[in-house]
Amino acid sequence: MAERSTPPGSAADLKSVGGLKRIANAMRYTASGLRDAFRHEAAFRQELLAFVVLGPLAWWLPVSTVERLLLILLMLLVLVVELLNTAIESIVDRVSMELHPLAGRAKDLGSAAVGLSILMSLLAWTVIAGPLFF
Repeated sequence: MAERSTPPGSAADLKSVGGLKRIANAMRYTASGLRDAFRHEAAFRQELLAFVVLGPLAWWLPVSTVERLLLILLMLLVLVVELLNTAIESIVDRVSMELHPLAGRAKDLGSAAVGLSILMSLLAWTVIAGPLFF
């Protein structure tokens, strides 16, 4: 009988198996994360609303395929960074609700990442779509 390389109950036991089951689990976790973000994060809902409104507009605009792709991908980037920021905030709060400079820094850095991703998207929309409206 082969020996286990990790003790029972270790982190390795929590890892997913391969194949289709792993893909199905990943899809379920993705849906759960998106549902949780939508239910509990106002910023995510606002950014998602912007995507729902501006995404179809990006398809309608008379711009090149690359420009259209850039507009849509940058809006998706905002959502991705918001999810990562929410994850950072959640883990910081899980560790301790105590006010601590490192906890504040982690949260501020996550917020800065969201702000920069929004700025990138706004800049692209201004440069690519702005001349079409002004």
